[in-house]
Amino acid sequence: MNPQDHHCLRCGACCASFRVAFHWSEAQPENADGVPAALVQSLRHHELAMRGTDAASPRCVALQGDIGTRAACGIYAQRPSPCRALRASWEDGTPEPQCDRARAKHGLAPLTAADWT
Repeated sequence: MNPQDHHCLRCGACCASFRVAFHWSEAQPENADGVPAALVQSLRHHELAMRGTDAASPRCVALQGDIGTRAACGIYAQRPSPCRALRASWEDGTPEPQCDRARAKHGLAPLTAADWT
């Protein structure tokens, strides 16, 4: 699959479904290559959250585009560990319930193994 055709680049549902919480050491200024400080908010003692994700209707401040048509992370190379850990369902041959829940929340059909062939 061409990287520009990846299913996640037409989706973005995960970026508008969950709180993205992570350790403060993943963000700038402590981590020069980390999440830009302007895009995070304090959550708990050792945790930060991506702005926009700790809301009743979450949408990450770094999400660009429209969910379900064309979406991308504006800080992809600097994204925090929860974003790096979440993968698309069936991309590696196994389901990913979090991906399925996010897609359902936004009226998108779940991905299947056939979507990756």
